[in-house]
Amino acid sequence: MWYIFGACVVSNNSSQLTKPLPRVLAVANQKGGVGKTTTAINLGTALAAVGETVLLIDMDPQGNASTGLGVPKSARTTTIYDVIVDQKSIDDSAIKTSVPGLSILPSDPDLSGVEIELSQADRRSYRLRDAIENQSREGSVNYSYILIDCPPSLNLLTVNAMSAADAVLVPLQCEFFALEGLSQLMRTIDLVRGSLNPQLELQGIVLTMFDRRNALSGHVANDVRSHFGDKVYETVIPRNVRVSEAPSFGKPALIYDLKCTGSQAYLKLARELVSREKQRREMHAA
Repeated sequence: MWYIFGACVVSNNSSQLTKPLPRVLAVANQKGGVGKTTTAINLGTALAAVGETVLLIDMDPQGNASTGLGVPKSARTTTIYDVIVDQKSIDDSAIKTSVPGLSILPSDPDLSGVEIELSQADRRSYRLRDAIENQSREGSVNYSYILIDCPPSLNLLTVNAMSAADAVLVPLQCEFFALEGLSQLMRTIDLVRGSLNPQLELQGIVLTMFDRRNALSGHVANDVRSHFGDKVYETVIPRNVRVSEAPSFGKPALIYDLKCTGSQAYLKLARELVSREKQRREMHAA
């Protein structure tokens, strides 16, 4: 079991190391229906299961990640909207879930108005980044990972997520049209890197909804691996009924049915992600 942290924050009034920074990953794909929210929920749960402390930020006005983790609308008294627009603290807004080690910063439909409300605001593209930096410096919880579930479009919310992230994790459905969406997403990452966040990188691509009975799934997987090489995770998330059922019960698949193939795949994905992050840190330290 590994515990992966970023660099440490240095206090303004001393050289004493205070808190480790979380690794911030934007779970993004501009195409809908690729398993993005499902991946964010279950990867966050799996990371918590292997010992990490995780915050999932629901950046989609539909609030599906919040619903999928069993957070009723009545409990969403303070949301990511309040953090971005009113600059509330993450500590005051995050909610602990039923999964030990996993918290969520929920969303609600008010988030759809952010683009208009912040049209003239200072640092409108960095509101989430500023909130995460403040939490890392002053917050009461040390998160090792922050996962941001992005909306399936390029708007101010997605820009805020990518401006705040260290890297982008891309769930990719194993179907033909998903490849077109991937090329568009890569252009978006390049644009954000060039103008807002020079450190942004592609953390990895996760193949989702893989059906071994369907030859197209294999062709798509081979095409993606030939183009992106080791950026594509070895772990593949299969198409699985139990994973699809879980959100209707307000539970991650790992809680709903730990033994199903989808849950076991997400546990394997979490271990692979942590291993990759360990290798990344070792390379940077060398």
